[in-house]
Formats: sequence, C-alpha cells, structure tokens
Amino acid sequence: MGKITCDIGVSVDGFAAGPNQRLEEPLGDGGERLHRWMFEEQEANAEEIAKITSAGAYIMGRHMFGPDRGPSWTPDWAGWWGEEPPYHAPVFVLTHHPRESIEMKGGTTFHFVSDGIEPALARARAAAGEKDVAIAGGASTVNQYLAAGLLEELRLHIAPVVLGAGERLFEGVGDLALEPVEVARTPMVTHVTYRVGGPRG
Repeated sequence: MGKITCDIGVSVDGFAAGPNQRLEEPLGDGGERLHRWMFEEQEANAEEIAKITSAGAYIMGRHMFGPDRGPSWTPDWAGWWGEEPPYHAPVFVLTHHPRESIEMKGGTTFHFVSDGIEPALARARAAAGEKDVAIAGGASTVNQYLAAGLLEELRLHIAPVVLGAGERLFEGVGDLALEPVEVARTPMVTHVTYRVGGPRG
C-alpha cells in the first residue's frame, strides 16, 4: 500500500492561495506566483513535478475543484483544467452537496464525497491500489488531514513570495511532528519534504 502524501505550493509567509479567490482569479490575488516554477522552470523541477502527478488517486476540496459555493452546482462545470485534467487517476472531491461523478479524458474521473475526510480516504486508497494517495489541496483540506493525523508525507514547494493574506496552511493542526527528509531548490522555489508524525502529545 502506498503512502498518503501532499504536494502544496506556499508563500514564505505560509499562504497556499492569495486573498479574494474568485472565478477570474482561482488562486486569489497574487496566488499564481506560487506556481511559476512549474511552468517557467519546468525542466529544472522535472523530478518534483513527476512526483506530483504520480499518485494513484487524489483528494481535493470543493473549492479547489471549482468556484461554486452552497448547495447548487454549475451544470457544465468540470474543473479548472479543461477536457483532460493532469491527474489521469480518480479524484475524490470533498463536498457537503452530492453530485454525480464526471469522467474526463485521459483517465481522470471526479467523484464527489459528502460523508467526510475518512470515507474519502478509504475510497481513494481502494482506487489507488499499491500507489500513493495524494491530498491535492487546497489548504483547508490539507489542514483537515494533518489535524486528523492521516497525512504521512508533506512536500512543500515554497516560492520566494510574500502574500500577506489568503488561505493559510497549518491553521488548526496543532503541534505536528515534522521530520525534514529532503531539500532541493531552484531560483523560483525551495522544495522541502517532511515525514509527518502526527500531533505531538
């Protein structure tokens, strides 16, 4: 069985998205700067990008999937990524409002899970088989899995950016036991891999 992992881009002041997230700016004001390294330094960061896309199943929050809030869904909305999302695996979307699964090109199918983070993880584990399950984000979803002691490996991609506000990682997770196991860097990003031991007693 694979690990429960997470790759998430953050600013140096700990934000995974900027303020004022909206349809026109899904990562909030300035949030796109957290991910420039994936496109402008793609070759230099090829190993890290390969890890992000190698999981057997993914879990994400509803706000990462799309801009909808409340009980209604935009009928034809199928994510931010076009007809062929980059996951190529089952993706389990946490929501309070059920919806039928959406099958996309390239092997990605979005499944909507309304009964909590642990049932979503159980379904993702079953779908992933021997591969890892990746908690894809956003920060609120990652924080829930950290607080529950369910995340085993956390890979932070720290951009040299100060956002000042937005959606913060590590909110409400307690005093985690984080063991750094690997560090790499390029001019646009520092990659730090932690083994997560769960909340300290």
